[in-house]
Amino acid sequence: MNKDKRRLGVFLLSAVALAVLPVLLQGAGEAWVRIVDTALLYILLALGLNIVVGFAGLLDLGYIAFYAVGAYLFALLASPHLTDHIPALAAMFPDGLHTPIWLAIPLGAGVAALAGVLLGAPTLKLRGDYLAIVTLGFGEIIRVFMNNMDAPINITNGPKGINSIDAIHVGGLSLGEPWHVLGLTLPPVTLHYYLFLSVVVVAVVICMRLHDSRIGRAWMAIREDEIAAKAMGLNTRDLKLLAFGLGASFGGVAGVLFASFQGFVSPESFSLQESVLVVAMVVLGGLGHIPGVVMGAFLLAALPEVLRHVAGPLQTLTGGRLDAAILRQLLVALSMIGIMLLRPRGLWPSPHGDRGQA
Repeated sequence: MNKDKRRLGVFLLSAVALAVLPVLLQGAGEAWVRIVDTALLYILLALGLNIVVGFAGLLDLGYIAFYAVGAYLFALLASPHLTDHIPALAAMFPDGLHTPIWLAIPLGAGVAALAGVLLGAPTLKLRGDYLAIVTLGFGEIIRVFMNNMDAPINITNGPKGINSIDAIHVGGLSLGEPWHVLGLTLPPVTLHYYLFLSVVVVAVVICMRLHDSRIGRAWMAIREDEIAAKAMGLNTRDLKLLAFGLGASFGGVAGVLFASFQGFVSPESFSLQESVLVVAMVVLGGLGHIPGVVMGAFLLAALPEVLRHVAGPLQTLTGGRLDAAILRQLLVALSMIGIMLLRPRGLWPSPHGDRGQA
C-alpha cells in the first residue's frame, strides 16, 4: 500500500510540474518553451524508432522519412498549395483544403505505417549493416523525392517548401493564437506544448503496453536470436513488418504536429543528420528502455539549444575566430562521447540487465 501511495504521489507531483513548466518558462522567453516543444516532438520520434531498433532489433537509419511523410501530408491537406497549382482541386474545394487535426493525425499515422511496411517488405532477409544501408537509402530517396516533385506538376514545391499551413484547431479554438485563461496569457508555443505532451503521454502508454505484451516479447525474441525465434514457431516476417509499420506511424504523427507547429515544411528538415540524431537519442538513453529513450531524446534535443549560451562566450574568448555553431556541435559531440564512455549501456538502461535492451 505504501508503495502504491508513493507511486501516486510521484505521478501527481510529475503531472503538476509538467503542467506549470511552460507557464514558468514563458516568463523567461517563449524561445525556451519552443525548445521544450521541439524536444517533445523528438521524444515521439525516439519512441517510434525504439519499437523498430530497441524492441525488434532492426537498425533503421532512414526513420526520418516517415516524419517527412506525415509533415508533407498535412502540409498538402491543410494549405492552399494544391488548390493554387491544380485547377481541378480548386474547383472541387473553392474554400481551400483545411483538413482538421482529428482527421490528419490518423491519416498521417496510416500513410506513414504503409510507408514503413513498404520499406520493411524488401528488407526482411537483411540484417545489421546491410539493413542500415538500405534504410538509409530509403530516407534519402524520400528527401530527394520531396525536393524534386515541383515539375511537371508542382506537388511539393521542391526546395522552396510549403508554407501557409493551417494551425491546429481544438474545439473551434486555434492554437495559432494566444488564449487568455484565468488571467494568464498562453501564447501558441505554450498551447502546442500541452497538445504535444498529451500525444507523448499516449505514445508512452502504448509503448509500455507493447513492451509487456506477447507481441513485445516476440519482438525481443527476434532481436536476441531470429533463428531460434523462427524455430519456436514465431512468424518473424509479419512481426518485423508490424514493427516497421507501428514505429513509422509514430513518425507520421510527429510529422503532422511538426508541420502545423512550424507552419512551413521543406526537405531541409528531413536530412540524414536528423535520422542519425534520432538513433543517437535511442542509443544514448538506453536501447529498448522507454524511460531511458525519453531522457535521451529530451537531452539531445534540448542540449544544442542550451549550449548556444555557452558557445557565445567561448567564441568571444577566441576573438571571434571560431564559429559559434561549430563550437556548439563540438560541445554536443564531446558530451556524447563522455556519456558513452562513462555509461556505455546508456544513461538509463533497462534494470533487468538485458543484453538487447542495453
